[in-house]
Amino acid sequence: MRRSAAGGAVRDDEVVSLTTSIPALPVRDVAVAVAFYCSRLGFGQAHVELGFAVLRRDDVELHLWQAGDTGWQERPDLARRPVLSGAESFLAGTASCRLGVDTEAGLEALFATFAAADALHPGSRGGLETTTFGVRQFHVLDVDGNLVTFFVPITRP
Repeated sequence: MRRSAAGGAVRDDEVVSLTTSIPALPVRDVAVAVAFYCSRLGFGQAHVELGFAVLRRDDVELHLWQAGDTGWQERPDLARRPVLSGAESFLAGTASCRLGVDTEAGLEALFATFAAADALHPGSRGGLETTTFGVRQFHVLDVDGNLVTFFVPITRP
């Protein structure tokens, strides 16, 4: 039996190994967001339909979902219960994800490409950042304001 981070018991009837994590980002307009990710960040379209898209670049997959419910603007209980459908339009641009890059040279090349495409977060325009938690990184804001961080672990001598 394993323990959860909160200290409670977690029981798996069989041995379970998690294998994949796929970021799912809320966007106002899936078609507009797909165009941004494909033309500015080099992703390809794996699946696109009204309100949902699957994008891929190398081994990374991103899901985009439309946060297009504007009915919240008319609800009398908004202050008490702001999220009802889970697709409220104000959710677009509130997410973030971190995408790993294989090498530091690769991270530097992506940085240069995204800088030329004017896709960098304003805080990253000065160059790559080295964190206290062992990565080099930079950030991009998508068309809705979702934060996408590209990083590589620092190799220590």
